[in-house]
Amino acid sequence: MTGPPNTLVAESPPVQIAFRLDLDDGREEATLHVDGQRVVLVRGVYSECVTIKFGLAPGVRVSGLCRFLLRSTRPELELYVTPIQIDPERPAMPVAYPAAYSIYLAKKQGAFATLGLIEDTSALNDGALDDGQFLEQCVQADDEREAMFLDALRRVRRGLCVAVFDGTDRIQHMFWRYLEADHPARNGSDSAHRNAIEAHYRRCDDLVGRVVRQCDDGKTLLFVISDHGFKSFRRCVDLNRWLIDEGYMVVKADASGDKNLVDVDWSQTRAFAIGLAGIYLNVRDREAGGIVEPGAEADALRDALCERLTGLKDTNGDVAVNRAYNARKTYHGPYSGDGPDVIVGYSGGYRVSWDTAVGRVSEVVFTDNTKAWSGDHCIDPKLVPGVMFCNRRVRSDGPRLMDIGPTAMEMFGVAVPASMDGRPMAVADGEGRFREQVAAA
Repeated sequence: MTGPPNTLVAESPPVQIAFRLDLDDGREEATLHVDGQRVVLVRGVYSECVTIKFGLAPGVRVSGLCRFLLRSTRPELELYVTPIQIDPERPAMPVAYPAAYSIYLAKKQGAFATLGLIEDTSALNDGALDDGQFLEQCVQADDEREAMFLDALRRVRRGLCVAVFDGTDRIQHMFWRYLEADHPARNGSDSAHRNAIEAHYRRCDDLVGRVVRQCDDGKTLLFVISDHGFKSFRRCVDLNRWLIDEGYMVVKADASGDKNLVDVDWSQTRAFAIGLAGIYLNVRDREAGGIVEPGAEADALRDALCERLTGLKDTNGDVAVNRAYNARKTYHGPYSGDGPDVIVGYSGGYRVSWDTAVGRVSEVVFTDNTKAWSGDHCIDPKLVPGVMFCNRRVRSDGPRLMDIGPTAMEMFGVAVPASMDGRPMAVADGEGRFREQVAAA
């Protein structure tokens, strides 16, 4: 098994540890021997969290955490291992604040996942997990998060308590294909989990109901919010291929086979795309091989790209790009120059291609999305608004996600800095009265 990089050795090679798997052909079970531990694995059942200690140097060990899943014993052995994560009870680096909080949680509720993206979407995309096994990961993650949240809610008598639940996001990403009979990722297949999205929302609704009852004391203000909605992801848009076709990017003459940004002729390239958000200009003194002059030339190029991309049509006639945004005109502040120069707001059903996201270039602009990752929200934000619920009356002309922070600050009597974009929303008190009504009384 491959563990973390060993930073105590030159070039930081990954640490490895041997394991042995003994098969029991008669019972579809196997016994795993790793790091002095014996773990019995039953086919199709996730193990409990297993702690593995990797040796970095004599007397120096780092603790990691993972689960095992015996997927098959015949005709071929299939063993899935979750990514090895930081052990919250013995963290190699802080995963909580204060640092001891993860130790408290682990001792109270047992080991829990600490990876940023706990649910292994890539494994489902690649067929290393099936639908049911992926859903079980989502439920495990939500169970752990729920235990943390309810404990914090019980302990916080006065102040702020915040929890984030990712399951609705992950499940919509991976199971949207079952909402559309003709989705390219469905391939005519059916699934016992075709109602996974609705089922998970019902699960979340049950949690919200329990929390609402717990907060029904006339003193506790409860917000339930999401940062975005969801749409189908049926078609991929290769921005780099579009830039080549439109003359904004040039590939080296001797480039062959699969192409990526290494194959780009930067001396003739004015724009390129990488990541999920949009397009970067090849600006002089900002990029290593920049040729676009900052200032008027860059401004004009941003505007030209926005104009040409807005309303871009697929080969089937559908509009793929709802609107392209000039980031320098849309965003303001000290970090506004760190992101893409052009933000591409796709129409529903479209998203940047998988190749563009990692800096590759394919041969055509538009292709079907056939991955299990079949729903998305990296499109025009106007098409995927979030939602907000509150246990008190809220008076606001179009509440926004950025208003939540200033609203919380005002509730606690903290002055809202002028640099913040959001504004406090008017929230009624426990008796249903707004501030001016209380003052008038």
